[in-house]
Amino acid sequence: MKILYQLFVFLYPKAAWLLSFYNEKADKWVKGRKEIFNTLSTAFSQQKKPVIWIHCASLGEFEQGRPVLESIKKSYPSYKILLTFFSPSGYEVRKNYSMADHISYLPMDSASAANKFFNIVQPKLILFIKYEFWYYYSMEAAKRKIPLLLLSGIFREDQYFFKWYGGFYRAILQNFNHFFLQDKESEKLLSEIGLKHALSISGDTRFDRVIEIVAAFEPILNIETFCKGSLTIVAGSTWTEDDEELDHYINEHPSIKCIIAPHEISEERLKECKKLYKRSMLYSEYENAIAQNKTIPTDLQVLIINNYGLLTRLYHYATICLVGGGFGGDGVHNVLEAAVYGKPVIIGPVYEKYVEAVDLVENGGCISVENALEMEEVLDQLFDKTDSLYASAMLASKNYVYEKAGATKKIMDYIQANRLLTI
Repeated sequence: MKILYQLFVFLYPKAAWLLSFYNEKADKWVKGRKEIFNTLSTAFSQQKKPVIWIHCASLGEFEQGRPVLESIKKSYPSYKILLTFFSPSGYEVRKNYSMADHISYLPMDSASAANKFFNIVQPKLILFIKYEFWYYYSMEAAKRKIPLLLLSGIFREDQYFFKWYGGFYRAILQNFNHFFLQDKESEKLLSEIGLKHALSISGDTRFDRVIEIVAAFEPILNIETFCKGSLTIVAGSTWTEDDEELDHYINEHPSIKCIIAPHEISEERLKECKKLYKRSMLYSEYENAIAQNKTIPTDLQVLIINNYGLLTRLYHYATICLVGGGFGGDGVHNVLEAAVYGKPVIIGPVYEKYVEAVDLVENGGCISVENALEMEEVLDQLFDKTDSLYASAMLASKNYVYEKAGATKKIMDYIQANRLLTI
């Protein structure tokens, strides 16, 4: 397995380079790593304060780890924070995030890269979010005796770690000092491979994050203008498969407003959305029309969000939320961002890998549908306010989120109790 891993880290940058000629995301991945060690050297050459390194794969994991990052920043101001991303989806959106002292792409994993990275940054504590398992970086942390923690980890029986041939991946786990886990099943799986001493069930820091978002909510005036008290569907993180299940209902119900926030906002994807939704407009066009006092089509029904960063606030304006991903192979996206507002949440049938989605379906806060026909039946039932389904789903979704809060405090208590950082 080690040879396959080495082959992966060798070929991945080359594949990204080839794709970069016609794929915007791959192009950003490649360009973002040019001169990366020179940039890090410049940033840390005169660094006198100790450094905490926090790494996340992409934007979702950043939001997951953000409550811990911000708690550390407030509690330990004498430390500098380095925030790294693997994917452009996270880096490009959060490269100017003010609570981190330096933000960077993560150099591709290798023995030489890990050694060079640690020599430059010299972190005192490392936090990886959810499922980042890099062999050489974790080995280097263990060799240098730098505490490495996994936050909001979740594990499944079908992962390499738990297969007879997974010794190489189990070796990566041995380099972690502690695992903060989301559920008991993850604790059981890791205990069975000899890691019982390094486990805590803390829950998921995403619950703390979405509660923070609601507490600090800032209105979006243009969205308020668009909704104007209408029944509104907010469909977040959608892929083509999700929009193809929803578009017929929207097109047949012109009085219902709809906000679509595609997971990817490439030009091709936005064109696709405009084609699917007949009475639609890009959000940037809508903003410009308002700013310039231009006429907006009287039949405008659908706004297609073509920037990042609004979705967590958009759900506030929904009568009903639809969270995308559940009609594709990878599964549903973050349902908590919608559920925290106490709104009924509709998802597709692929959600079994996500414990919060499973829990919400079981308690009635989230409704899973198999196809467009079933979705339309559920939408009609939810929009019928005389039916009890809407009220019960609202209550179930909100209560579930608030009952699960507290993971951030458990992690911070561990850091303090074990003196991993000193004020």
